[in-house]
Amino acid sequence: MLGNANAMATIAVKNLEAAKKFYEGTLGLEPVPAEERVLGYRSGNSRLLVYESEYAGTNKATAATWTVGDEIEQVVANLKKKGVNFEHYDFPGSRLEGDVHVMGNTKAAWLKDPDGNILALVNGQS
Repeated sequence: MLGNANAMATIAVKNLEAAKKFYEGTLGLEPVPAEERVLGYRSGNSRLLVYESEYAGTNKATAATWTVGDEIEQVVANLKKKGVNFEHYDFPGSRLEGDVHVMGNTKAAWLKDPDGNILALVNGQS
C-alpha cells in the first residue's frame, strides 16, 4: 500500500529559530516552503519536516539518518569544525575511529540537534 509513496523524517523541536540555525546553518540543508510554524528542508531526494512540540528531544533513538557514502570522515570533520559534538556508543563488534563507529564495512556517526534529537550519518546505501 505505501511501498510506492515517498516518506520523510519529521523531527520535533522546542524552538524553531534555534532549529533553523542548526538545520540550515550547521547542517546546510536547503529550506523549502512549509506550513506556518513548520520548517521544511530538502536533503538530496528526501524531505525533512521540523515542527514545534512540547515532546521535543524525548526520543532516545535515531530520528533521521543521512547516507553520506565514503565522505563520512570528511563530513564529520566539517561538522566538528562548526561546533558539532558527536556521540560515542559502546556497540558490540564495533570500534571507534575518532568520532566514527566502524562495524565491518559500515561506518556511522551520531550527533544531536539543539533539542537532543539523535541524528545519524552512515556510509552505506540508502
